[in-house]
Amino acid sequence: MRILLVDDERDLVSALAERFSFRNIDADFATSGDEALKMAQTTAYDLAILDVKMPKINGLELSKRLLKILPELKCIFLTGHGSELDFQAGASMGVAYLVKPVNIDLLVREIHKVLGQGKDG
Repeated sequence: MRILLVDDERDLVSALAERFSFRNIDADFATSGDEALKMAQTTAYDLAILDVKMPKINGLELSKRLLKILPELKCIFLTGHGSELDFQAGASMGVAYLVKPVNIDLLVREIHKVLGQGKDG
């Protein structure tokens, strides 16, 4: 599995990428939507973990643009500003939302769930 992490908080995405490597998950990171789109042109990602609120291109718009490049891509959204209603709406569309700061074990479980791999991957 190959994951693309996108958040304008460099410390967050670099730390997540490092923690994923300890769990044998390949993860690249970008700190802007434009950078993520360029990366998706050259690498086939299975999953993108996107911050909802970013400058220029927000996570929701970025997911639409990434899906044009990688139609099979699955997405998980991270937000610091979500409401229960947002999460219910997302769940009804098969979209996962997690609140920052995110628990790494919860995030890994959600990754396996979204990719249809069960708990053990």
